[in-house]
Amino acid sequence: MNVRITGTGSSLPGKILTNADLEQMVDTSDEWITTRTGIKERRIAVEGEYTSTFAAEAGHHALAMAGVQADELDFIILSTVTPDFPFPSTACIVQDLLGATNATAFDLSAACSGFIFGLSVAEKYLRSGAARKILVIGSETLTRIVDWQDRNTCVLFGDGAGAVVLEASDGGHSLLSTHTFSNGKFWNLLYQPGSGSRNPATDPRTFDERLIYIAMEGNEVYKHAVRSMEEAAVAALDANKLTQADIALLIPHQANRRIIDTTAKRLGIDPDRLFTNLQQYGNTSSASIPIALDEANRQGVLKSGDKALLVAFGGGFAYGSALVEW
Repeated sequence: MNVRITGTGSSLPGKILTNADLEQMVDTSDEWITTRTGIKERRIAVEGEYTSTFAAEAGHHALAMAGVQADELDFIILSTVTPDFPFPSTACIVQDLLGATNATAFDLSAACSGFIFGLSVAEKYLRSGAARKILVIGSETLTRIVDWQDRNTCVLFGDGAGAVVLEASDGGHSLLSTHTFSNGKFWNLLYQPGSGSRNPATDPRTFDERLIYIAMEGNEVYKHAVRSMEEAAVAALDANKLTQADIALLIPHQANRRIIDTTAKRLGIDPDRLFTNLQQYGNTSSASIPIALDEANRQGVLKSGDKALLVAFGGGFAYGSALVEW
């Protein structure tokens, strides 16, 4: 059974936080941020906006493009590390917001690679015949767990959501393959130390030691990210008996311009075949690839027959790739 993408969608907060704004908040500068990350601005959720807010809107746009009614969905798979609540799953809230009364809904956590992992799970359901229509969403409100006193991390992250509708079919934009990997040896190089069972929110130390915020060893993450994204990308090419010359567009996780450029160079992908929107949105974790895919789709960057390579890396470490024929 073929798996095809029939709709894409995205949702972003209206509030923009620029590098100039950050200069007033923390010891940094536009030049420092731009040179090291490539980011110029990011979107910030405001009061009354949550992970579910953006997830539902992105899902609505994807369903509209696909011409699918919410009650036709068999599954809603939501990748996030910033759920509305520890439980229930944010996917269940999105199910209610969309009116997807017949869908099984659940969250998936694989950090910045979450959307790729979600695609992989959905692909298995669809190819097996266990489902016909699935909504996969990546949604984050990372600015709610950013330490605004840490200039090394607070400049990186933004909020938003992206989504795709996947259907079992014999034609259309095909999801050719997905590939997922994990390396738990380095789990503590990129994580949120507090608010879980090790450092619960009920322990005053969690707040006193600022454990509720994202913690990252940037230099180490960079080295692993480039190596791992190359490995995942090559796995997708090899599985489909393709070379980099067959790829019309590389859509990487939008984490850092240096990581993106180095990965593309190692794969032999020219800059004109590289899609980036990092400068506008920053690192939106699991939302970054589906947001970029939606923009590439709606802007007409992807043409019929084009092959797009999606590749991501995130905390865990978790990393993966997906190959799509448009």
